[in-house]
Amino acid sequence: MQKKSMRDLDLDGKRVLVRVDFNVPLDNGRVSDDTRIRAALPTVNYLIERGARLILCSHLGRPKGRPSPVYSLRPAAERLSQLIRRPVRMAADCVGPAVREQAAALQTGQLLLLENLRFHPQEEANEAAFCRELAGLAEVYVNDAFGSAHRAHASTAGVAALLPAVAGFLMERELNFLGKALADPDQPFVAILGGAKVSDKIGVIERLLSTVDRLLIGGGMANTFLKAQGRTVGQSLLEVDALGLARKLQQQAGDRLLLPEDVCIADRFDAEAQTRIVGVDAVPDEWRILDIGPQTIARFTASLQNARTVVWNGPMGVFELPPFAAGTFAVARALAELPQATTIIGGGDSAAAVEQSGLADRMTHISTGGGASLEFLEGKQLPGVAALHDA
Repeated sequence: MQKKSMRDLDLDGKRVLVRVDFNVPLDNGRVSDDTRIRAALPTVNYLIERGARLILCSHLGRPKGRPSPVYSLRPAAERLSQLIRRPVRMAADCVGPAVREQAAALQTGQLLLLENLRFHPQEEANEAAFCRELAGLAEVYVNDAFGSAHRAHASTAGVAALLPAVAGFLMERELNFLGKALADPDQPFVAILGGAKVSDKIGVIERLLSTVDRLLIGGGMANTFLKAQGRTVGQSLLEVDALGLARKLQQQAGDRLLLPEDVCIADRFDAEAQTRIVGVDAVPDEWRILDIGPQTIARFTASLQNARTVVWNGPMGVFELPPFAAGTFAVARALAELPQATTIIGGGDSAAAVEQSGLADRMTHISTGGGASLEFLEGKQLPGVAALHDA
């Protein structure tokens, strides 16, 4: 899926509307995790170096279509300014006469960050007049927000129909790595899926089964597969409605699908809970599975040893609680130690787990899009990607 990039355009002196993903966590009015802002720096710096006048736009949180100081992007503007060591002007809104004046007054290399797009319900509705207002601020549109590309919103799809629309460097990198994993992965190709629900990843599993050599399943979704095999899972998270689907997928995958052999269980969902390691046939009725066990870790690690492409989406357990983080962090270590593999982390909780493990810099690519990554791996067309001009 080749899309035009910023390299294809003359940007000198142009007003460029850049859709970034500054949907960052805040703590007392400060950015507590600037990963997404840092991810946009290659695109921002390139545009500055090429003499563009930058108008950045993003959403933050779920303000439900009305202004709220809790969801202001001002802290993101302050953090970006620190990172690029130059002023970042902050607009009081994202549309309207005052914003138009600020955008028109920008000089070469200057930056303006618009206020939260979702302060207006027209953003998520992709309303035509709102799209025209945003597009009217600029002469070129760059989408660098892969994490929002699965949404057909004004700032991700609508504006792209009104301006020359190209991919930023982060968007380009996401499409290259995820696209190759889907279309032409180096073999052996191993996929690791975790997280809570099978139903969230049906399409991904079905798509991956057409290409993977092995599919490792952990996390809460493994419980449904284990139950489908007739095993008891106690009080563990379980999707009863997906049992038939789990049986069908296991039949389709055959011995390519690897499930936990042993698990870490607890008597309650709590970091202070009593824990045990048991085989998957020995989960007591009142206990719950919260992580994979050491035998499973060893088996999963061994199955990764000769991999050339690995895609990982979803943790192996409740890694946010230290007693149940061993499986997830062990998978991260196994990937970090693969000498020749392309390792792709599919955003969301997987990305958070890799960052927490301290091994993020040893992965080939960490996606910035949770839902977008899943939909892309499922083979769905992402509106924010489809809207960009083809190369």
